[in-house]
Amino acid sequence: MAATMASSRNFDIKDPSLAPDGLRRIDWAAREMPVLAQIRERFSRERPFDGMRLLCCAHITTETANLALTFQAGGADAVLCASNPLSTQDDVAAALVEAGIPVFAIKGEDDETYHRHIHSAIAHRPSIVIDDGADVVTLLHKEYADTLGEILGATEETTTGVVRERAMEKAGVLKFPVIAVNDADTKHFFDNRYGTGQSTIDGILRATNILLAGRTVVVAGYGWCGKGIATRIRGMGAQVIVTEVQPVRALEAAMDGFMVKTMEEAAPVADVVVTATGNVNVIDRRHFEVMKSGAILANSGHFNSEINLKALSEMAGEGRRTLRPFVEEFLFGDKSLIVLGEGRLINLAAAEGHPASVMDMSFANQALAAEHLVREGKNLEPKVYSVPQEIDSEIAAMKLKSMNITIDELSDEQALYMDSWEG
Repeated sequence: MAATMASSRNFDIKDPSLAPDGLRRIDWAAREMPVLAQIRERFSRERPFDGMRLLCCAHITTETANLALTFQAGGADAVLCASNPLSTQDDVAAALVEAGIPVFAIKGEDDETYHRHIHSAIAHRPSIVIDDGADVVTLLHKEYADTLGEILGATEETTTGVVRERAMEKAGVLKFPVIAVNDADTKHFFDNRYGTGQSTIDGILRATNILLAGRTVVVAGYGWCGKGIATRIRGMGAQVIVTEVQPVRALEAAMDGFMVKTMEEAAPVADVVVTATGNVNVIDRRHFEVMKSGAILANSGHFNSEINLKALSEMAGEGRRTLRPFVEEFLFGDKSLIVLGEGRLINLAAAEGHPASVMDMSFANQALAAEHLVREGKNLEPKVYSVPQEIDSEIAAMKLKSMNITIDELSDEQALYMDSWEG
């Protein structure tokens, strides 16, 4: 990654001198991202983003860095900001600035700085937005209406963001097309299930160094992320209880062999509770009151809204102390409850997020969906769209090829049979 004109560009990071460390780690992640490497090689030849200003609001990790460098190779004038105050890797941010990509992100930044950084990135006046949680998309609509006509469209990485953007579409306020990258099969099957399942455990263990075997772990939510978390934690030897509000998902969890209970039923027996719903106050005051002393609370949903920290803080008053990095104890009465990572995404607050091989497919979807917006954005209505099936299939095929896996193809006879109603 050669240095460019970074010194003349605006950015806000912790320490530019960390760039060499970030570069080494970005290169290490690239070894596990063969699909994105294939796309970057093509982008560098075809330059589909020439003349495009691109804003990427994401977790500033080694994997995101490889996505940003892919866009840069394709000609994009890119800028990055964080989608979570605790998910930035400061050495990665420094390496990207060294490569000529402005970054506005510092690990542990307060809420004021976090939002200031988003505004700084929006000042880039993007023509394409890569969002993770819809913070940029919603802010553009609320405060930057005069710039919306310049935007070809956005892509969205998370379930939480897609929910917000679909609500905007339903309300008739969405002004440009959004591609729901989160809903691509090669994204949610692998990123949400395998990535979140492994990285959530990684974050919990790095923060606490506890033994999960033999403990009772409550997983709130049985969407793709919850499925991955519940399955992987059971594999660690824990007894897993699932809580849900959707009957079909609750039934699926039961048929997968998990105990299914309400949070009121599960909270008193929980040693660890992990939320993955995308909702608010999933663990609330009434649950804190009945939990056993020493219970550990962690969140793997996008926003720090799933654990009602305001209520817990009120209950504890001055009875709060930090025990380890990302481990805070709340004391009230004769009870102690432990919150990990300030209730933020534990896999990124206390660990490094998903493995690069998982993000390879997620970010391949981002890259190709953004390219689709360059080609078709002006022809799309302001709605939320699925990733085109041909993109999903292309990414799956590239991933299989990188794994040296070949699959069967239908013969002409078989294809005809499948297309016929006569048999």
